[in-house]
Amino acid sequence: MGTAATMKLESKFVAFSLLLLVTLSNFGHGFPAPPSMFLHRLSKSSDSYLTTTALWFNQTLDHFSPYDHRQFEQRYYEFLDYFRVPDGPIFLTLCGEYTCNGIPNDYLSVLAKKFGAAVVSLEHRYYGKSSPFKSMTTENLRYLSSKQALFDLAVFRQWYQESLNLKLNRRSVEIENPWFVFGVSYPGALSAWFRLKFPHLTCGSLASSAVVLAVYNYTEFDQQVGESAGPECKAALQETTQLVEQGLASNNKELKTLFGATKLSIDGDFLFFLADAAAIAFQYGNPDVLCTPLVEAKKAGQDLLAAYAKFVKEYYLGSFGVSVQTYDQKHLKETAVTEDSADRLWWFQVCTEVGFFQVAPPNDSIRSSKVDTRYHLDLCKNVFGEGIYPHVDETNIYYGGTKIAGSKIIFTNGSQDPWRHASKKISSPDMPSYLITCHNCGHGTDLRGCPQDPVNPEGDEQHCSSPDAVRKVRQQIVEHIDLWLSECQKSGRSYMEEHFWHR
Repeated sequence: MGTAATMKLESKFVAFSLLLLVTLSNFGHGFPAPPSMFLHRLSKSSDSYLTTTALWFNQTLDHFSPYDHRQFEQRYYEFLDYFRVPDGPIFLTLCGEYTCNGIPNDYLSVLAKKFGAAVVSLEHRYYGKSSPFKSMTTENLRYLSSKQALFDLAVFRQWYQESLNLKLNRRSVEIENPWFVFGVSYPGALSAWFRLKFPHLTCGSLASSAVVLAVYNYTEFDQQVGESAGPECKAALQETTQLVEQGLASNNKELKTLFGATKLSIDGDFLFFLADAAAIAFQYGNPDVLCTPLVEAKKAGQDLLAAYAKFVKEYYLGSFGVSVQTYDQKHLKETAVTEDSADRLWWFQVCTEVGFFQVAPPNDSIRSSKVDTRYHLDLCKNVFGEGIYPHVDETNIYYGGTKIAGSKIIFTNGSQDPWRHASKKISSPDMPSYLITCHNCGHGTDLRGCPQDPVNPEGDEQHCSSPDAVRKVRQQIVEHIDLWLSECQKSGRSYMEEHFWHR
């Protein structure tokens, strides 16, 4: 750990010690009351993050080699404003396949207040500024996997707890704060897998929209887009796809110009780009932005291509902020470490570990049938070279897929989310699964509210078509966290009652 990081941790605990002393003098005894895939895309307003102050930790490059002792600097964040010194819980919120710019101010901040928790977040290896190498060649990517990432989390968790004990002058190494892990999407899967593989290191996990099932041909993705769209919008999207395919055959360049995507010389890349643009509207809780103008154009006999192009340019490339180059295989082959390296990195994980090939189903598809298995396999080969193939069966054998044999894991999904079919949908007493059902409930609704992009401060649910549906699931989450934290500390009463009844 660097000197600056050490000083920051020490200074924060000095501040909290003073706060604790002042509060105790005022109240006699008790605890101080706390003050009042792409999910990483946050607005730049001051309330989007709890903190953006980066700290650094020396991480092991290869956790599975007894001979390789190389390390790299891994970025992390901590937020201590709500932390109840000295024995409050530590909430570890996971970053995933993107640059981690801080700890988002979503519903986790509400939970941290409720439980007096510190919040820490570790950037995923290779992403953002946590790159072990200066070049992202295929050879250098061999340490990029969920297995290595889980060990990163375990090592970091142990190191952070030991550092905390030192700051609190704890003499026994057996004394630990209770930990709870949170994640959305791929980080949601990591959250579930962390509890599965390291149950002694966390009291439980929240696995929001957690894609725990690796899938080779993920046809359910497109099918859910159609279901979420409804009959009228689905028909309009299917007709648009037909018009796109005809346009590619007759006037390729003019069509790509219409959508602002002339960079995409490979037609498969272009068709994938257009399919994703539609899916994102349902995935992140903005269905009407897509469907209303498209259905109206179809009813009025207007140009569907023009209507869809307007949506793509104004919403997907505009307010949502996606770059066309994300879909360009020439860009994906670039090995320089840049802010855009996440595109190549996630495709490497797709092409080696989890699959998720978003192919067109054999019947009634929305996306073009040209977005098929061959397109994905050719992409993997073109971008990363020979011998790159998603070991989906191996991944599911290792983690269990939707038959994950874990405990104390909460699974949540939004009804409109195309990714929910790769999550655990069957509930059990020790691994409850909740579906939040509403018109705009998508990816990570339980933590992000509606719409899911841009992030709502504290995960505000007021703009969900059924706020009560979100609140009910959130209440279940609170109750499970409360129970599992109390069981972790082997006390016979509610964790919140145990620690907050003095107020």
